Order: sequence, then structure tokens, then C-alpha cells
Amino acid sequence: MSNRLLIIDDERDFSSFIERVAAACGYEVRATVEPEEFHRWSREWQPSHIIVDLVMPKVDGVEILRFLAGERSEARIMIMSGFDGRVVEAARRIGTERGLNIVATLQKPLRAAEVRAVLEQQRGADEVSAATLTDALAHGEILPYYQPKLDLQSWTPVGFEALARWHGAHGIIQPDQFVPLAEASGHIDELSEIVTTRAIAQVGEWRRNGIDTAVAINLSGHNLHEEALADRLHAMCRAAAVPGEAITFEITESAAMADPLRALDILTRLRIKGFKLAIDDFGTGYSSLVQLHRMPFSELKIDKSFAQECGRSAEARLIVKTIIDLAHNLNMTVVAEGVENDEVLHLLAALECDVIQGYALARPMQASAVPAWLADWQAGRPARR
Repeated sequence: MSNRLLIIDDERDFSSFIERVAAACGYEVRATVEPEEFHRWSREWQPSHIIVDLVMPKVDGVEILRFLAGERSEARIMIMSGFDGRVVEAARRIGTERGLNIVATLQKPLRAAEVRAVLEQQRGADEVSAATLTDALAHGEILPYYQPKLDLQSWTPVGFEALARWHGAHGIIQPDQFVPLAEASGHIDELSEIVTTRAIAQVGEWRRNGIDTAVAINLSGHNLHEEALADRLHAMCRAAAVPGEAITFEITESAAMADPLRALDILTRLRIKGFKLAIDDFGTGYSSLVQLHRMPFSELKIDKSFAQECGRSAEARLIVKTIIDLAHNLNMTVVAEGVENDEVLHLLAALECDVIQGYALARPMQASAVPAWLADWQAGRPARR
């Protein structure tokens, strides 16, 4: 798919600004404010990427998303608006649930560097296909990076999350660009196995070198259909001389609740083997509190959308505080992910969140960078990489 960007926005100066940045990133660009022209170009020109403004005089962004869903558009769509963040998020959900590939939301006003970063990341996504993913898995191009987690009471790192990264021909490809493809193409089990195997082996290596740390690893919904999962993971840890309590497995809310009885069976056996369990992206699904109480989770992760909003939204802060209190009442540790600045970090500490992770602490790093990062932190000079 070529890098063709189609923009619909009623602010012509702003569209021109986006056009200039996109052209510098290697895109062929067209922009319009006319719905009919947008419809025609989206059909005839076949854009690979689309930027949609939400608020326009002749048509709104939700109508555009409705049209694109009706056309079964496969373009990567970015929603742009200066509107309230909750409305933007609602529009993103509308597009996603209608089968559209919503890859980013952009909050006006935007700086050139922000636009460039998003467009360059999405341009790299054109190199992603089932065939290239198969090759990447076979040649070891996908490996875990490690993002630190900070205890807000002791102010000390308490572990890392292993996050899959793909070193493609055009740089690092982010998981939101290849994990959905892995799920759709049947590669998700292989991807999960690679990250899990490497992460557990890495914990064993760190422990042999005097670094006693824990690691969180994501499991897919497919993993929760494997009855022997707990035995296999336990054997993997024994072979690497890693105690079960050093590993936390993260499961999304929707995956855990898809088949509650089967999930209860497998998750309980994981806890019996000594592993910790976290419910990931909490607050974005539709699970009942009864099921949450029944499942043997030891940790609850607040979805990054709430963490990122709580610095500027009283309603988001109230939701975060409610989730924290709920988790504590269920004797669960609370982790907030996606914490990107010190203001939100200190706000979460005031709300009695237990642990945070995000760019405010450090970007995900290769395993080889972890010892130096820990040494910098202990010396009082943390490096935000």
C-alpha cells in the first residue's frame, strides 16, 4: 500500500500545515473540506492513511467514520480535534467498533514534531503484512523491550514489563501495528511464546548477575484456552531458575471475561504455581464486578487513557480514585500505565496508586540497557530513555 494521506478539515491553514509535514515525511497528500470530494477521493484515490477532523460545518467526523465503515475502508485513520478528550475517545470507539483501523487520536493544537512522529510511525506500518510478520518471527526480529515500574511509596523500581518490539527494515515497529495482525493471521501464540521465553530467560540471566527484579509478561486471549498453560510456564521458569513470584502475567479484561469459567480454571492454576496475575486495561471492557471478584488477580492495571486524562479532567481523576479504592478493597496492587509527565505521576501518588510505568519514568529499553538504567536510578540520576 502506498503512502497516500487524505485529510478532511475545515481549517485550511491547519490542513496546509499538516500537508507540509506529511510531504516531508514522504507522503503524497490531498486535503479537502468538501464531503463529496472526500467521498470521491477515498473511493478513487484509495488513500492508505486518513486524518479526520471531528468538528466541521458541512459534516462531522462521526459521519465521516460512518461513511468509511460503510465503504469497508482499510486505511489507517487518525482522528483530530480540539474537542474534549472524552468526545475524541468516544469517536475512536465508534470507529473501532465499526471495524475501522483507528491508529491514533491527535489533540489540537499540534506541533510539527508531534505530527511528524505520528506520521513517521504510521508510514512504517506499510511494511507490515502477514508475510513480513512470518519472516520477522522466523528470523528473531521481534524481541522484548523492558519498561520500568516504580513503587510510589518507596520510590524504587519494582520490576519491568516486557513489551514486544519489531526491529524491521525501516526501524522499530510498534506493537499496535503488528499485534492485531498476529491475532488475525494466527501468529499470536508464536509471538506470545517468543516474548515469554525470552523474558523468562532474561530474568534468569539478570538474577545470575545479581539483579533481583521481576518482570510482567502479556498473555493473549488465545493462551486462556490452553489447559496445560500453567504447567508449561512453570517448567519454563524452573529451567531458567526463576521463581514464580518473579513473574506477573497480564491478561486484558476482555480476554479474561470472554469465557469466565475456563479463565477461572487456568488463572487459578497459574496462581497455584506461584505466579502473580494482573488484569490489564481495566475500565475499557464490560466485565461485571462479580467476575472481577471471582478471578484470582493480584494486580489491577489502570488503562493508560484514564492516567493520561486525570491530569486535566476532574471526572477522570474521580474514575481513577474509584478504581484504586476498589482494587485496594479487593487486596490488589494498583498499577497505572501510560504515565507521561511528573504532574500525573505526583497526582497518582496523591490518589494512593501503588505503582506507575510510562515515559515519565523511562521508555521501554533493550535488556542490555537495564543494568545501566538501574545503576543510574540508584545513583540518583535516572535517565528517561
